[in-house]
Amino acid sequence: MSEDRTRRDKRRALQRRGTWNRHPERVHDELFEGHEFFDPEDLVQVKYEMLRRVRVDGESIQRAAKDFGFSRPSFYAARDRFREDGLAGLLPHKPGPKGGHKLTERVLDFLEEILAQEPPTSAEELARRLREEQGLEVHPRSIERALERRRKKNSGRSR
Repeated sequence: MSEDRTRRDKRRALQRRGTWNRHPERVHDELFEGHEFFDPEDLVQVKYEMLRRVRVDGESIQRAAKDFGFSRPSFYAARDRFREDGLAGLLPHKPGPKGGHKLTERVLDFLEEILAQEPPTSAEELARRLREEQGLEVHPRSIERALERRRKKNSGRSR
């Protein structure tokens, strides 16, 4: 297999897994410029080597971040995730809140009370009641999904 094809295949695999470095041209560390093993398109490898450069080689954070194509805040975030989760912490995470931060157990209890008293009630009506009575702005589809998750979770417990 040709080297170009191997490179394309690896790039596609990195992209599928969300570990492709979108800015390999920003990586200016000597390792990534002179060795075929070190791949500036492999985001996890670049982050790991950046952290190693500071921790093992004593490079300054500012210099390492610049040489590896990251900002200082990105360095600190990678360092903290690596400390907490090891190498897996360097895998990209989806940004944003994790889970329905507005739809707490208390809010779901409130919605289920409404449903128990006045079935059938649409998700739009539940959203309106939440807005008026709880001061929460929640999309009707988010309400539907949260209630579905809760039902599935509760149906698993009764077995």
